[in-house]
Amino acid sequence: MKKLLIFLIYIAAFSSVHAQVSNPGDVAKDGATNHANGDINSTVNNGLNKTEGAIKGLFKKKKKTDNTQQTNNTSQSNSQSAQNNNGDNEPAGVSMYQNYDFVAGDKIIFNDDFTADQDGEFPAHWELEKGQAVMNTQKGKKAMLLTDGNYVYVIPRMNNKSYLGNEFTLEYDNYFESGAYATTIFFYPPNSDDYSAHLSVSAGEASFTNSTEGSSVDLNGSLPSAISYNKFENKWHHIAIGYKNKQIKVYVDQYRVLTVPDSKLVPGSIRFGGIGNIDNPLIFTNVKLAQGGSQNMINNILTNGKFITHGITFDIDKATIKPESMGVLNEVAKFLQSNPSIKMEIDGHTDNSGAAPHNLTLSQQRADAVKAQLVSMGIDESRFTTKGLGDTKPIADNTSPEGKANNRRVEFVKI
Repeated sequence: MKKLLIFLIYIAAFSSVHAQVSNPGDVAKDGATNHANGDINSTVNNGLNKTEGAIKGLFKKKKKTDNTQQTNNTSQSNSQSAQNNNGDNEPAGVSMYQNYDFVAGDKIIFNDDFTADQDGEFPAHWELEKGQAVMNTQKGKKAMLLTDGNYVYVIPRMNNKSYLGNEFTLEYDNYFESGAYATTIFFYPPNSDDYSAHLSVSAGEASFTNSTEGSSVDLNGSLPSAISYNKFENKWHHIAIGYKNKQIKVYVDQYRVLTVPDSKLVPGSIRFGGIGNIDNPLIFTNVKLAQGGSQNMINNILTNGKFITHGITFDIDKATIKPESMGVLNEVAKFLQSNPSIKMEIDGHTDNSGAAPHNLTLSQQRADAVKAQLVSMGIDESRFTTKGLGDTKPIADNTSPEGKANNRRVEFVKI
């Protein structure tokens, strides 16, 4: 009798799910599941909450795995859980990014690490379109939590409705809780509120779908075994997305996991969203959206004698280079190896946060750290000089997060 009751609840819940799917959620995918779209109807009897919770898991996308992967996941779960409990949430070090080729855009147009927001409040630089969201500290980082909605959407506050060009990059850090849905990036055409495509990353894969009639695209890329499934869950990961002339590249930590040669997409704006709830929120932070890309680097050095990059980043108030900076550093190293006669001055710049003398010292330390990293990559030390300029030469205002982010930069000057 008990089995029959559970079966009947399953059928009712399944019907409810299909009745609640709404656009664009009817096409959104969670990378850990195979095109799941919903949640159980809240009208299921409250006295059956435990059963409802068990059924809810059936609507998560089944992991794409064979029996060997399942066995490995089971055998590793205890040790992995112990690592997570010990705070093993940091990404791979710089040495693991030696083949990384993602380079952030030239001009930052949106930047938010939520450090200016208070826990329990809605972040000031975002708009809530649907559902519920809140700022909170998660595993050591201030982050946005999308906590309620099927679906929930948040939008970066921008001066223009259409702000993406033919070439842009998007980066963010994502914490993927076991059992949660994937944080999804929704793309909208220029000056339009009509959703056209979405991209998501979760424990098993990265996926891109363009559902536009006559321009449909549906591509998936599996995550490497080193970071997939239980090795992906309950940790912070750096997601980087590069778009150029309809081609899209997606990176998770040091790996390129998906290439879309022709997305058939010309986006004007984005939203972050998906299915979130209190128990399994969607969690992200350190959002950076920039126009342009790496293709201008060699031209700028050879014709203008200077290359300005915001793609070399550091831990807050430190000279520790973040691993995702290696995309730029790899490109610079290749350029210098191909042009052995060129010498460079490496200039460090900060925003105006903090005291000017401190910023001057910090910028010098950062310039020296960049030099040391390039020397460790085989470039002769004699080809470099370094200079810390602190906040003395801003290239943008220091009154907005984007302005400050543009002022925090490294410049390579030909000498």
